[in-house]
Amino acid sequence: MTTVRYCTPEWLAVSATSYQENPKFRQEFAKLSTRLCFRIKAEPAWGIEKAIDFAAYVKQGELEKLAFVSEEEAKRDANYLLVATPQQWKKLLRKEAKFVTEFMLGRIVLEQGSRVGVLQIAPHSNTFVEALTPVDLQFQDEMSDEELSAYRTYVEQFRQELGV
Repeated sequence: MTTVRYCTPEWLAVSATSYQENPKFRQEFAKLSTRLCFRIKAEPAWGIEKAIDFAAYVKQGELEKLAFVSEEEAKRDANYLLVATPQQWKKLLRKEAKFVTEFMLGRIVLEQGSRVGVLQIAPHSNTFVEALTPVDLQFQDEMSDEELSAYRTYVEQFRQELGV
């Protein structure tokens, strides 16, 4: 299986392609229309100097957007903005933790939107995690010093290019 670095445009691109190519996702989310944004908190040791947001917009099962967004766009356009540390997101994406449990324990914080609304779409969380992990993810705590240094440089570059 291919390995992609976590928290990169390549990760979101391969996840979006996988979503589009797999009818399972469209079927699972057929009755779902929502605009979710996820904030990965700053973690300098992981090469994430400033929090970064990405959006997943779904309309009746069709993926409209899966991309990094500015904080302003996240706040303006999202129905829900969920915030956690990169370590917490790693646990979810590695399927070592469940969304509902982590949300109820306050490890994933709802910064914007209705708590009841999040809990209504929470049954889809395992499928959404599957959609975000069509490849093996390399997390920053698994990188060598050289890889982490290159990652830091890359993050600065793509954030500037994307305006995020």
